[in-house]
Amino acid sequence: MAALLYATRTPNCPYEIVLVASNNPEAPGLMLAAAEGVPTFAHNHKGMKRVEFDALIDRELRKAGADYVALAGYMRLLSPEFVAGWENRMLNVHPSLLPKYKGLDTHQRAIEAGDSHGGCSIHIVTADLDDGPVLGQVEVAILPGDTADSLADRTLFAEHQLYPRLLADFVTRERDPDWLLDQVRQRALALLQSDEGMSHGMPSFGIEKGKKFAYFTRDHHGDGVIALLVKTSAPEEQAMLIESDPDLYYRPAYLGPAGWVGIRLDRGDVDWDLVEDRLHRSWRTVAPRKLTALLDAADQF
Repeated sequence: MAALLYATRTPNCPYEIVLVASNNPEAPGLMLAAAEGVPTFAHNHKGMKRVEFDALIDRELRKAGADYVALAGYMRLLSPEFVAGWENRMLNVHPSLLPKYKGLDTHQRAIEAGDSHGGCSIHIVTADLDDGPVLGQVEVAILPGDTADSLADRTLFAEHQLYPRLLADFVTRERDPDWLLDQVRQRALALLQSDEGMSHGMPSFGIEKGKKFAYFTRDHHGDGVIALLVKTSAPEEQAMLIESDPDLYYRPAYLGPAGWVGIRLDRGDVDWDLVEDRLHRSWRTVAPRKLTALLDAADQF
């Protein structure tokens, strides 16, 4: 927690800590946070049901205006309801090279296994313990004569270096063009017989040996925009979408007259369900009848 806090005092840190919360009112980190002017909240969980306590913490986080949760030494298991409420917005640090040694006693287990290295991992929190996608790791050599405590001390240095950097990357990823393109790519290539190429100077997605149904544009011709371009069913639909939310949709140059619509991806709040839906709709406008019929048949089951 201290490493994350002091990282915010360095130039250009993209996050700030709005609350330090704990289920242990005596946690030393609370005193440090308060001394550094960071709001704190603590409440003993004893006598409370897990869901009830997590709902209390959740309310305090949202009251403080938190967008993400970074767990640091929080040793209490979280309820599925809490995890679901912060899906893809909660990180944790774990003192092993996941998927090795989930749970406790990680350093002793690594030593007893004869591993050459221990280490630490930063991962996205899911309902399963220490099982979410790993964002990054640092290996820490296990030295002759190492004990669990001595290995833990060195691993802590690695954690302090890794966590602030990956948290910074994580909270800015939704404005990173490469990350945004990868998200579009995953959804576009999941559609039947789709492929990726380059067209008009942009990454494009289309039916194999067929027409395009999507383009990814980043600062195309210096317009400063990162967006997904998809086909609409008619000019009327294009106009309706733009009128419904002009901050999200726009009429792109070159492709706009042909009925394409742009969906802004650079606002930091992408609705990926909407993106997936618009990709699917656009794909249907160019897919051969045999593909759409096959999909319709599958949907019936």
